[in-house]
Amino acid sequence: QLQLVESGGGLVQPGGSLRLSCAASGFTVDYYNIAWFRQAPGKEREGVSCTGRDGLTTDYADSVKGRFTISRDNAKNTVYLQMNSLKPEDTATYYCAAERAHGYRPCGSYVYTNWGQGTRVTVSS
Repeated sequence: QLQLVESGGGLVQPGGSLRLSCAASGFTVDYYNIAWFRQAPGKEREGVSCTGRDGLTTDYADSVKGRFTISRDNAKNTVYLQMNSLKPEDTATYYCAAERAHGYRPCGSYVYTNWGQGTRVTVSS
């Protein structure tokens, strides 16, 4: 059974950093695109970043470019989201999602159907 478990969320001051982890089980991330989404209270879910199965192709929302970095460790079957220079507007529940990769379609073009339960990030002084 495919499972994704996020961790690493918490309370951080503006300008601080957090690293989120997405641990996969029941499947091998080598063959999957992995994405991070977030949803703030009262707002719609938005895509934050994704990585293709090769780990070389990545995509970022404009709001996080230059601050967030997605990476994967296929040996650990885990994907990470390093978040630096955090802002109050980054406060949200962050979810990772997985979808089997096909061909050379960009990871941002996929509809993700496998989701974790989320980890809460609060940026506040």
